[in-house]
Amino acid sequence: MRVPDRCLADLRQRGYLVFEDFLGADELAAAQEALWLHYPRPEEYFADPAAHAWLANDQWAGEVGAPWRSWNLNRLAFHADLLDLAERFFGSADLRLRQASLWAKYAGAVDYDQRLHRDFVNHSLVVPKRSQPGTQMQSWILLSDVGDEDGPTKIVPLSVGESVPYWPVPGDHDITNYLAEGLFAEEEVSMTGRAGTLFTFRTDILHRASRMTGERASRFALLADYDVWGPRWTGKVAWPDRATQTDWFEIIERASPRERSVFGFPAPGDSYWDEQTLADTQTRYPRADLTPYR
Repeated sequence: MRVPDRCLADLRQRGYLVFEDFLGADELAAAQEALWLHYPRPEEYFADPAAHAWLANDQWAGEVGAPWRSWNLNRLAFHADLLDLAERFFGSADLRLRQASLWAKYAGAVDYDQRLHRDFVNHSLVVPKRSQPGTQMQSWILLSDVGDEDGPTKIVPLSVGESVPYWPVPGDHDITNYLAEGLFAEEEVSMTGRAGTLFTFRTDILHRASRMTGERASRFALLADYDVWGPRWTGKVAWPDRATQTDWFEIIERASPRERSVFGFPAPGDSYWDEQTLADTQTRYPRADLTPYR
């Protein structure tokens, strides 16, 4: 469902937005079923946590980067309404998907609690310009219901947290532990919502993961982070590094030219395209319709 302008105003002014029913019922159900290609179902996990010990390695053990084993998941990273939101937020159609991942959390696997931090630190070589609107957008599509016991992300509204300097004390580069525990506890907003909700925030906003308190709680989300092509100092993932994976080919072969472009695929009309590159790219992706590039 298209995100309305009132939510876009929240993203610009508060630094975050929450929009329920972003996904339709059918696409949500298909994505949820595809999760089990990568993760144990909650009842399987809690029946024998030791059998899934890889999920207890650290806070990020449950994060699985794209591409995934199902088109029903892959397509959500460049969902048409997500691209529409990013285009309106940035004021540009030249969008870059700089990272996409699934993230699963299970109560008891590990302590997911964090202190407040900003994500630009490992998404940029420098710092955001406070005089400009946000230039990076983080998006979480909830694939399970998330309540207060499910370890929701905690957000500090932009106007509250903007007094905190961008960088920690000299010599301290730990982005998740340098601020005092409990800072802004009264002002934090919990990012809760039913499955299918879109939660989006800027990388210059303070936020943190919270502890899962439900006895058999689990949480699943799809993350897709965007900016615009151009700056040399931002990024997260180099998609060519993953372009030999089996699941990658379905993305290129089924996506539209606009959807391919967010990964860095040359657009129609780009000087890259000629008879040789068309022929060889067609050989690499035999089921892709390259007609628009001719």
